Amino acid sequence: MWLLFAILSAVFAALTSILAKIGIEGVNSNLATAIRTIVVVFMAWGMVFLTNAQSGIGQIGRKSWLFLILSGLATGASWLCYYRALQMGEASKVVPIDKLSVVITLVLAFVFLHEEFTTKSLIGCVLIGAGTLLMVL
Repeated sequence: MWLLFAILSAVFAALTSILAKIGIEGVNSNLATAIRTIVVVFMAWGMVFLTNAQSGIGQIGRKSWLFLILSGLATGASWLCYYRALQMGEASKVVPIDKLSVVITLVLAFVFLHEEFTTKSLIGCVLIGAGTLLMVL
């Protein structure tokens, strides 16, 4: 089931880029990010209440709060940078560079989460990096 959600995530991320590029024309990138964020907040809380998950908020530990907040700050910074880059550059060049996050995530997962970094992972990282370079040149 995780694979289906991962594929849907990729499809929606692609749509996000195209819709954002069209919608950001003539709009300050920070304002556009704020509008997008409001929509995401309402959608996320809607799902919380739809699935009756709000009762679990009191059970979240301090460590989880800290890292969820840090993750939110990283997301905000990423979105602000992404929208600015998208406003200034071509979607076909901005998006591949943004997707280098896959390579960076694999390296960080190896360093901080002690996840396995295999030969296959290394080859994949090199191919993603080379593919990105090929697409943006």
